[in-house]
Amino acid sequence: MQNDEVKIHALRLKPGQDLKQEITSYLQQHKIEAGWIMTCVGSVTQYNLRFANQPEGSKANGHFEIVSLVGTVSINGSHLHMSVSDSTGATIGGHLLDSNLVYTTAEIVIGEGKQLVFTREKDGSTPWEELQIKPKQ
Repeated sequence: MQNDEVKIHALRLKPGQDLKQEITSYLQQHKIEAGWIMTCVGSVTQYNLRFANQPEGSKANGHFEIVSLVGTVSINGSHLHMSVSDSTGATIGGHLLDSNLVYTTAEIVIGEGKQLVFTREKDGSTPWEELQIKPKQ
């Protein structure tokens, strides 16, 4: 689906693929400068998430349902958070890192704002590179 302002992308990942790496690759292939995750359902056999205010990621192996994947995405840098639940329904979430490996599938829908460009730059408001939103020239 596409109009002058928004384009919708849909992709399906297969077993063993790395969630973050595949999203990044898709963004590069389609030259997406201003996108967001609209929805994602699927499962992973390994998660790797950085929890709030922690310097390193935390990994676990098993069978986990993806219950949420949200964030802004761009060829200029992305910021993604994921929540997963285990077989008892216990849920954990954090900043998406590499090495989140698809179990059965990951069905992802990405929206693209055709009139915007997202970048990540230090702006003095925090010590990190934060989202900057600019009109497309």
